[in-house]
Amino acid sequence: MQVAEPSPVHPAVRIRGLRKRFGSHEVLKGIDLDVAPGEVVSIIGKSGSGKSTLLRCINGLERFDAGELLVDAQPLIQGNAQAMRALRQHVGMIFQSFNLFPHLNVGRNVMLAPTLVKGVSRGDAEAKARQLLRRVGLEEKFDAHPDQLSGGQQQRVAIARALAMEPAVLLCDEITSALDPELVGEVLRVVEALADEGMTLLMVTHEMSFARKVSDRMVFMHAGCIHEMGPPEQLFASPQTPELRQFLSSIDR
Repeated sequence: MQVAEPSPVHPAVRIRGLRKRFGSHEVLKGIDLDVAPGEVVSIIGKSGSGKSTLLRCINGLERFDAGELLVDAQPLIQGNAQAMRALRQHVGMIFQSFNLFPHLNVGRNVMLAPTLVKGVSRGDAEAKARQLLRRVGLEEKFDAHPDQLSGGQQQRVAIARALAMEPAVLLCDEITSALDPELVGEVLRVVEALADEGMTLLMVTHEMSFARKVSDRMVFMHAGCIHEMGPPEQLFASPQTPELRQFLSSIDR
């Protein structure tokens, strides 16, 4: 097993000794990880290795049992509602399912959090929403409702909605797994553009060729631990553990 790499001065995400259990099953067994500002990190591994649980701990959706977690230098203080609200202003998350509000049009979906959480005026929120929808290629869908969109379009709206809060870190949890194969590319192109623009991204993905292309670093998780991490070419070309070798042999690269 590999320990955390030397940490940057002000990491976007700092995780130390993170542990999480569900009943008697320990899902995260002491995770150490730093993510630098502007870094793209992909987390790979078999189902059940703890990848999605780790992301959900970072944005406070899951309570962890031990360890320390900071996002944009803000500590995650469990049980403190004000601290958790502040944390979520620094962290955006995109899920497998799009989680759009069906009764709101696309524009209102993107505007909702900035107006409610940050107190942004309706006019400013609308201008920002139109800009973000243009950025994901959906400016003309401002007045459409989610059920009028394809899955790929709904996921791109979800990306715009996450970006509307101007997060320091964007978490992506298998964001293409619910999409038909022909729609995957349009979502990945948006994520690749975000990576090119310097967004700090932490992604759980099974899209190996994509992860290999856009990631600065890849993290391989197995049985609740980080087994290996490093640049994509290093992990793919010379895996150091039997677990990673087996995982890579089982997937389409």
